[in-house]
Amino acid sequence: MFGFDALAAFTHHVETAFDQVRRGDVAPTVELIAVALQAQDFMRVLIENPGCIDVGDGALLLSALGQAVGAGASATGAPPPAAATDTPSRWRIRMRLPRDVMATGTNPLLLLDELCALGPAVVTASTDHIPPLAEIDPTGCYIGWEVRLTTSQPLSAIEDVFVFVRDEMALDIERIECPEPAEPSAEVTPEASCSIVPAAPAAGADAAAPRIDPPRTEPPNTEARPRAAATPKPAGETAEPGEGARAPREVRSGASVRVPAERLDELMDRVGELVIAQSRLRQIATSNADQQVSAVAEEIERLVLELRDTTMGIRMVPIGSLFGRFRRVVHDLSHDLGKEVALAMEGEETELDKTVIEQLNDPVVHLIRNAIDHGLEDPAARLAAGKPRVGRILLAARHAGTEVLITVRDDGRGLDRERIRARAVQRGLLPATGEIADAELFQVLFEPGFSTAETVTSLSGRGVGMDVVKRTIEALRSKIDVVSPPGQGTAVTLRLPLTLAIIDGLLVRVGRGRYVLPLGAVEECVELTAADDLRSRGRSFLNIRDELVPFLRLRELFAVNTPAEEFQKVVIVSAGDLKVGLVVDQVIGDHQTVIKSLSKLHADIEMFSGATILGDGTVAMILDVPHLVEFGQLAEERLKAAG
Repeated sequence: MFGFDALAAFTHHVETAFDQVRRGDVAPTVELIAVALQAQDFMRVLIENPGCIDVGDGALLLSALGQAVGAGASATGAPPPAAATDTPSRWRIRMRLPRDVMATGTNPLLLLDELCALGPAVVTASTDHIPPLAEIDPTGCYIGWEVRLTTSQPLSAIEDVFVFVRDEMALDIERIECPEPAEPSAEVTPEASCSIVPAAPAAGADAAAPRIDPPRTEPPNTEARPRAAATPKPAGETAEPGEGARAPREVRSGASVRVPAERLDELMDRVGELVIAQSRLRQIATSNADQQVSAVAEEIERLVLELRDTTMGIRMVPIGSLFGRFRRVVHDLSHDLGKEVALAMEGEETELDKTVIEQLNDPVVHLIRNAIDHGLEDPAARLAAGKPRVGRILLAARHAGTEVLITVRDDGRGLDRERIRARAVQRGLLPATGEIADAELFQVLFEPGFSTAETVTSLSGRGVGMDVVKRTIEALRSKIDVVSPPGQGTAVTLRLPLTLAIIDGLLVRVGRGRYVLPLGAVEECVELTAADDLRSRGRSFLNIRDELVPFLRLRELFAVNTPAEEFQKVVIVSAGDLKVGLVVDQVIGDHQTVIKSLSKLHADIEMFSGATILGDGTVAMILDVPHLVEFGQLAEERLKAAG
């Protein structure tokens, strides 16, 4: 259609091979998949840079494809596809396309032209499904066709005509063993296009004619399946009273509209500014005794909240759209490294903000490369260790409060702690003596230039991959957890925020400053009594329902000099399975928080993940809960070590 003749000629053979796989005539072998992936790369170059293509490369690929198809046909026990013969055969082809076929870009006349190009043909139109004039949709296809074709081409050539619409149409291809003489007036020479013979519907034609399903809203199923017949509206039935010359079209519930991503970003920015303006209006209404103003402010707050949720929902994308990209990565790496690897995925339906997903491709690619190159053993070593010959890479995603956890796990040899520490000591990243926790030791893997590989290869040894992971994840205000039981593989977990735009927050006051805590991380709020305050001096723990929870005094952390409130509050926050209490002077209430990124000058301040603008125009810092929880846990460990 667009003049890519070389691409069309090459792709036709690949489509034929996959059609044979779909029909079950050819088994999907490893060799066939490998050639198909190479063909995909070749087709991409044919589109993007056709001038640099060597014609011989395409011929070699098609030759390899033919060998793979032949091997696949032998595996299924099916005979190889028939080739064109000198003896022509006669075929009867009955076809009826879906009602909305033209709306999806298919021209039925082009299909008929392709059939006629195979040999002399007689085409008869079937008009028995055409409804009364008042019910006709001008964009609908109501006509079916019967084609009597004489051709030397095999059955596969006829089926190839319908390769893009076969799953949605009613199609019956029948070989006529005893050729029936055609009327002289209907005979067509190969140079002619087609003879189209309209036919009036015979009695009982509705029962015998092929029928099609009504328009579907779900995606078509590519597997073979029986097609249910839809009973057409009787021809004698008239339109309802009051109907015009055309009945209203059915609106599809699954209809969608493509919108540029930039417009979604602009919409989210406008919603964020609207949230800030609504916060200011609420503050004015709170100080105003006018009930009408308060009622309007509450109504606007409700509408803004709904608009915010709807806009954020538009930006949420299933993470399966990211995971699907890595099948090819695993396939190619396992082939290059001579390892057998199976990729498994969990939680593909987990949704994440599109702006976060867009930045995750490179980090996850590096984690998968490391898992296959460094983590998984070769087949012989795995068998010697009592493991399955095929290594396993798991990509998993799940929600955890306000975070999405993405885990890349392998079942390989695990991390070599001694080797990592020796290389870290050599580079001056860790002291040579003393105990080091695994969490601290594994973090050196993300230092720039750090690598335990003895030799530099095309895949590893330069120490740049994990550094990319760390920088990208830190830019997303996230953190990385590494767990590696000896000999049982390694799991790297990325803790990502659900969105980078707007969150529900809890507004608190410490001294004269106001701060925001992500509401999803808040477990509960309790009062710090004077007795608890005195008792906790030196050992900052609270007894919450017989559970000791360490807490941090934000006044001390932020060096606040103003006198403390008489009745301080403790906000219990969590990150994963860990909890910590944060002592504040006042809990102000919930707050819709528009996240504003900090400048590069403040990138090293780990206690804050961003800032927001309050209704009165002042700035409130957003506390980084995972960092504060980690800080609290370290404080707890130091107290335990001190006795």
